[in-house]
Amino acid sequence: MSATNVTAYRSVDDAGRIERNRRQVRIWLGFVLFMLFVLVLVGGATRLTGSGLSITEWKPIHGVIPPIGAQEWQEEFELYKRIPQYEQVNKGMTVDEFKTIFWWEWAHRLIARSIGFVFAVPLAFFWLTGRIERKMRWPLVGLLALGGFQGFIGWWMVSSGLAERVSVSQYRLATHLTIACLIFAGTVWLMRALAPHSDDEAPTQGSRRMAGIIAGMAIFQIYLGALVAGLHAGFTYNTWPLMDGAVVPGGLFLQQPWWINLFENPKTVQFVHRIGAYVLFALALVHLIASLRAAPETTHARRALVLFGLVCLQATIGILTLIWQVPLGWALAHQGGALVVLGFAVAHWRGFYGEYDRDDARA
Repeated sequence: MSATNVTAYRSVDDAGRIERNRRQVRIWLGFVLFMLFVLVLVGGATRLTGSGLSITEWKPIHGVIPPIGAQEWQEEFELYKRIPQYEQVNKGMTVDEFKTIFWWEWAHRLIARSIGFVFAVPLAFFWLTGRIERKMRWPLVGLLALGGFQGFIGWWMVSSGLAERVSVSQYRLATHLTIACLIFAGTVWLMRALAPHSDDEAPTQGSRRMAGIIAGMAIFQIYLGALVAGLHAGFTYNTWPLMDGAVVPGGLFLQQPWWINLFENPKTVQFVHRIGAYVLFALALVHLIASLRAAPETTHARRALVLFGLVCLQATIGILTLIWQVPLGWALAHQGGALVVLGFAVAHWRGFYGEYDRDDARA
């Protein structure tokens, strides 16, 4: 075999190996994304059912095992009786009723722990066997570290409701959910970087920048939604498009200093969340129109159309959730829809950069 043929053979062999490795890593990251999606939904159900304070101790290892037998259940229930939520909200509940809220929080914590295992063990395996490309190694380690930090943030959030409050702090809830979304978005970004990309040029010079702005706005809108959830603001002013009978309702800045209303006034927080939805809708629409006008046949324009459709669907779910006064199923659909919009927005944004260089993977 000539040297030229040997080189060509090795090149084809390397390309096949790189594609196999990338496919395996994408499957792994796809499973991680699925678990993150489930985790956020279970976390939402935990919040909506008032279950988040049912476990009053942080036991990262021992906490995997739930109470066994009547005596352990009673001991766990006695711990719950010591916090304000029991005294002011659930006083008189039975052990069986306590079990219902306990299982939601326990499931949320178990899934979170499981994600750590599902992320760390394959990462070590892929790294040691040379399947993780050099460019991806430290970003993946960074996501793992952020996930570990998220566990601490989760307990920091829960602890805010154990002494003086009957629910967790909206500030800490918003921090907890935002970090979860950053982990989700980072995983999407890396997974998309290993997938085949279109060779189409960006429709306009500003297309990539606008895609990034939309992805950032999607995360910010989720943060605003978490403030709404933390203040239970979705259970008030359940009309649309008017709010409290007006386009811009009164009483938005009653508290002093004025800026505290943006975080602690339920009316203001809900109004700002509505404005955020309108802004996200407008950004997605402008991005779509610009893409279709400049290059309607490109993959980027088609993705912009899908993104706009997802934003419209999410807005519709949000409106129905509001006017029907936050039924559990619709509220979870709204939370799940937010993740879908975020994930697609990040993947769309990443699509403008092209896939990771295969020559770097060979190195």
